[in-house]
Amino acid sequence: MSSLHYWRAMWGIIGRELRRFITQRERFISALVRPLVWLFVFAAGFRAALGLAITPPYETYILYEVYITPGLCGMIQLFNGMQSSLSMVYDREMCSMRILMVCPLPRWFLLLSKLLAGTGVSILQVYAFLAIAKAYDIEPPWQGYLWVLPALMLSGLMLGALGLLLSSFIKQLENFAGVMNFVIFPMFFMSTALYPLWKIKESSTLLYNLAQYNPFSQAVELIRFALYGQFNQQAFVYTLVAFTVFMTTAIIGYNPSKGMMAGKGGAR
Repeated sequence: MSSLHYWRAMWGIIGRELRRFITQRERFISALVRPLVWLFVFAAGFRAALGLAITPPYETYILYEVYITPGLCGMIQLFNGMQSSLSMVYDREMCSMRILMVCPLPRWFLLLSKLLAGTGVSILQVYAFLAIAKAYDIEPPWQGYLWVLPALMLSGLMLGALGLLLSSFIKQLENFAGVMNFVIFPMFFMSTALYPLWKIKESSTLLYNLAQYNPFSQAVELIRFALYGQFNQQAFVYTLVAFTVFMTTAIIGYNPSKGMMAGKGGAR
């Protein structure tokens, strides 16, 4: 197989995902409504509870809305990663995945192309959210919109790989919806998306430890620091390692001879 075949296959998968996203306007709107509700409605109460000043290392954040904006960007990517994987379960139920998986290209490459497509969609959603947030006077440095792009790429890949891993376990579409809620809400609420770690530690040591080692927390911190021109090395390494583990396990899970698909008749 030549590099041209790989290139055409990758862009074919990405183009299919983008066309699906464009035609499903409800998906785009729902992806924005959820974080906007948190930003415009709940942030006022949370800001009053925390106070206006945020202690180090977030001393430059004056308003709580500014603090949670990166966390809501992570929320968009988390939900999008799960929704992209939901389409994998749907394609498997409809037997359309068979066409994709039986092509002569390596399965890991097909899964990675699918993951890149979902990550690209999530980044578009995040920038749309940031544009709306800017109208609400939440304006990071203009360079931050460029600095945050690599962070969004890595965090989107990590969260999308987690979704792929979960989809390798799930055979039926209705079961995946329940698993999504079981994973999404604990990951989101036990993270630094809404509260800084020092504030969580004041209320519960157990919750502090869970939030500290939550991969979603590290993805949010990577986005948060990048949006304001800083590089969080710990969050970068943690997110990169989590992506590698999730993606490797997902590839094994989609291997019909070794993974979770072995007892399910392969990728139908």
